[in-house]
Amino acid sequence: MTALLTCAMGFSMLQLFVLGALGPRLVGEPGLSPAVLGLTTTIGFGTAAVLSPAGGRIVDRIGPRRSLVALLLLSAAALALMGAAPAAALLPAAVALGGVPQALANPATNKAVLRSVPPARRAAVTGIKQSGVQLGAFFAGLPLAVLAAAIGWRGAVWAGAGAALLAGLWALRALPADPAPPPPAAPRGPLVPRGMVAWLAVFSLFLGAGIASVNTYLALFGAQRLGMGPTTAAALVAVLGVAGIAGRIGWSKAARPGRAERLPGRLACGSLLAAGLLGGALVAGPLVWVGAVAVGVFAVSGNAVSMVLVVQRAAPGRAGQDSALVAAGFFAGFALGPPLFGLLAQSGRYGAGWLLVAAEFAVAAAVAFAWARRDRAGRTA
Repeated sequence: MTALLTCAMGFSMLQLFVLGALGPRLVGEPGLSPAVLGLTTTIGFGTAAVLSPAGGRIVDRIGPRRSLVALLLLSAAALALMGAAPAAALLPAAVALGGVPQALANPATNKAVLRSVPPARRAAVTGIKQSGVQLGAFFAGLPLAVLAAAIGWRGAVWAGAGAALLAGLWALRALPADPAPPPPAAPRGPLVPRGMVAWLAVFSLFLGAGIASVNTYLALFGAQRLGMGPTTAAALVAVLGVAGIAGRIGWSKAARPGRAERLPGRLACGSLLAAGLLGGALVAGPLVWVGAVAVGVFAVSGNAVSMVLVVQRAAPGRAGQDSALVAAGFFAGFALGPPLFGLLAQSGRYGAGWLLVAAEFAVAAAVAFAWARRDRAGRTA
C-alpha cells in the first residue's frame, strides 16, 4: 500500500514537473513564452487550490479507495489531453483538469494512512508517500526527458498517461474496499482553516510559491542562462526530485511529536540558502546543481512535515478536511509563484527571480517560527 500511495502522489503532480522539465522544448511551441508557461502552471494549481476544500470533504465521505482510483484515472486523462493538445493554447485545459487529482491527493493518501497504518509507523509512511511527488520530478526530469529527445515531448507525455492508467487499475485491485459513507446529515467541519491548520496553510502558501517557481523555471534557467542542452537542463529537475525523496523520508521520520513543530521553520531557512545558491549560479554555474539538491532536501520537505503534523494532530474524522485546507494553501502558492517569476524570466532577469524566491521562503520561515512559539506557549500554559 505504501508503494501505491507513493505512486498516487507522484502522478497527482506529474504535470507540473513535465511543464518544468520539458520547458525548454515546450517554449519552442508557437505562442508558448516563459511568461505563458508560468500562467499555464497557475491555471492548474489555481484549480487545485479552489477544489481542495471540497476535495477533502469528498474524500472523508466516499473513502480513500474510490478517491485514489479517481485521482489516478484523472491524472491519466489530463496527461493524455496534454499530449494530444493540437496547440499550446489548449494546454491550459489539460492542466486545469490535472488540478482535480492534485486536490484529492493529500486528503486521500492521509486518510489511507490513518485507516491502515499503525500509529508508530504513520510518520515514516507519510514521509515515504509524500516523497512520491519528488519521484514524479525524477520521472519527468530523466526518463521522460530522455524519451522526449527520442520521440518528441508529446510521445513522452502519452507514455506518462499510460503509466498513470496502469496505476489506477492497480489501485482498483489492490486497495481494500471503503466502508459505507456516513449519513448525509452528518455534521461537516468549517471550510475556513483554524488553529494549527490555518498557520500551516499560510506557511504552505509562501513555501509553495517558491517551490513552484523553482520547479517551473529551473530547467529553462539552465538552458537559457547556463548554456545547458534541453536534456541536461531537465536533469536538474531529476536531481531535485531525488534529493526531495531523501529529504521527505528523512525529515518525516525525524518529525516526532514535540519535535515536528520546530521543523517547518528550520526547513524554510534551509530553503532560503538554496535560493541563494541558485542565484549564485549566475556567477558560478556548477552551484545550480548544489542549489537543486538543497531545494529538494529543505524546501520540498517542508510540505511533507506539514502533512505529518496534520496526521499527528487531526481531530477524529477531520484528517481529509484538514489535509485539504493545508494543501489549498500550498496549491495557492503554486498558482501565484510562477507567474511572478515568469515576468522576470521573460526579460531574462533570473537574478531578481531567485531573490523573489528567497523572499517567499523567508516569509514562510517567519510564519513557521511564529506558529511554533505560539503552539509551545499554548501547550505550557
